[in-house]
Amino acid sequence: MFNRALISLGSNLGDKSANLNQAINDMKALIGDVEFISSFYESAPWGYDSENQFLNACITCYTHLSPLELLTQLKKIEQSMGRIKTVSGYEDRCIDLDIVFYNNVEIETEQLTIPHPYFKSREFVMIPLEEIVKKEDPFYHFIKS
Repeated sequence: MFNRALISLGSNLGDKSANLNQAINDMKALIGDVEFISSFYESAPWGYDSENQFLNACITCYTHLSPLELLTQLKKIEQSMGRIKTVSGYEDRCIDLDIVFYNNVEIETEQLTIPHPYFKSREFVMIPLEEIVKKEDPFYHFIKS
């Protein structure tokens, strides 16, 4: 059975557009078929100060992976692209991949919370998300709830 996920992407180091495109291509190879890709949007850093603006997007994709397997693959993509966490909070990064929605499930574990707990308060997620999630989309109820 295929599962459907919405993933947010962000980059504020290096060639940001190339970083997002590489992450999308890596997701196609490791996760499954990409359904929709939003436009790329510039945004200010959220939760910390930085001179580096972000480039953000959202995608929807189909996958055979479970939520935790999907998270593991996203972290592998981040690491393969050179993301290294040096602090426990937010920091500049070449790529950031977050699961926003997965099917119509709600999950809360130590490793993963779905829907993403902050998605509604982040314009850099909501703007690209609303571009690709329409009223007839099963994810739409999470946006309006």
